[in-house]
Amino acid sequence: MLQVLACGAVVFPGLFFAFKRILPCVFKHWSDADVVLVSERLVSSIHAIMATTAGVLVVSSCWGNVINDRHWLATYFVIWYGVPYMTYDIFAMYLSHYYHFRVKGHEDYKQHSLRTVNCFVRREFLLVLHHIALLTILLPITLFFRNDQGDFFIGCLFLTELSTPFVSLGKILIQLGLQNCWLHKLNGCMVLFIFFMCRIALFPFMYWMYGRHYSIPLYSVPFHLPLSTNIGNSCILAPQVYWFVLLCCKGYRLYKRSHRSDSSPASAETSKND
Repeated sequence: MLQVLACGAVVFPGLFFAFKRILPCVFKHWSDADVVLVSERLVSSIHAIMATTAGVLVVSSCWGNVINDRHWLATYFVIWYGVPYMTYDIFAMYLSHYYHFRVKGHEDYKQHSLRTVNCFVRREFLLVLHHIALLTILLPITLFFRNDQGDFFIGCLFLTELSTPFVSLGKILIQLGLQNCWLHKLNGCMVLFIFFMCRIALFPFMYWMYGRHYSIPLYSVPFHLPLSTNIGNSCILAPQVYWFVLLCCKGYRLYKRSHRSDSSPASAETSKND
């Protein structure tokens, strides 16, 4: 019974609806869209901390032999928390999308319908595809196609979630109107650094660790692996690169905006003195 209650299928929706009830009591001026957005980000951060912790435990336990060393979390975290979270998060993202446009007064968003679902899927296609790919690729690989090998690499994939709390913090700071404070700027730098290290550089690192195990150079590793493995890694890596480019562009725009706002008072003062 306790195991069922601790399952992600209960924990994540439960936390989401708890935050959805508590936040309006604290931030009375927030709209439904604000509450749902922050609730979603808080739950995402909690899952990310859990996944990162599991990843650290798995990676540190399997460091000696990255192919054959085992850790029970590599399988059970995916079953009990990974799959339930990905399923829940699609629903939570849809609610965030729905309330965002409902608050703006869009006629199509007066109630849930196939049209609102279709609009959500089209607008957030890459994120939905990413979640579905993890459900349809990571789960079968974890349970059936690994031949009880590679727990180390499953743990590495858990570590990709390390950037999520920082991304969520940035959105929450904006929601609180603190987008111009030093914490938001510092957090933006941390997002770029951690996102690059844990979601992009992690993949060459995994290839390097595989090559070290078999004593082959890094450039030969892709030719040593099955084509399906390279394609699967590419499918996971490609959206990470795309999102990283978007983050860099957004960071650059914010930097230029901040630089202009810092320069304006000085220019105004100079004109005044003239």
